[in-house]
Amino acid sequence: MAIEFTDANFEAEVLKSDKPVIVDFWAEWCGPCRMVGPVVEELANEYKDTAVIGKLNVDHNPQTAIAYGIRNIPAILYFKNGQVVDRQVGVAPKNVLQSKLESQM
Repeated sequence: MAIEFTDANFEAEVLKSDKPVIVDFWAEWCGPCRMVGPVVEELANEYKDTAVIGKLNVDHNPQTAIAYGIRNIPAILYFKNGQVVDRQVGVAPKNVLQSKLESQM
């Protein structure tokens, strides 16, 4: 299951993780976000031992969204060693998200 990232836990869960991290920036009112959500959940289950995968609601956690310049959602940021190494804005098929994750491993 995907982790719920927040402004409060972002540093500990994402920036200090020793595994690759995917953060799905989303909001409840966003239709395309609802299309990406199940794919993020699938990846979270499939890579639970090798990566940290979760979602951050931009309406409830504006500080982190602003800090990373999130202007359009869904936006998926890939982190490695606390740094953004890739991103995907908009809806993308599972194989695209998966290959971006695997390139960070």
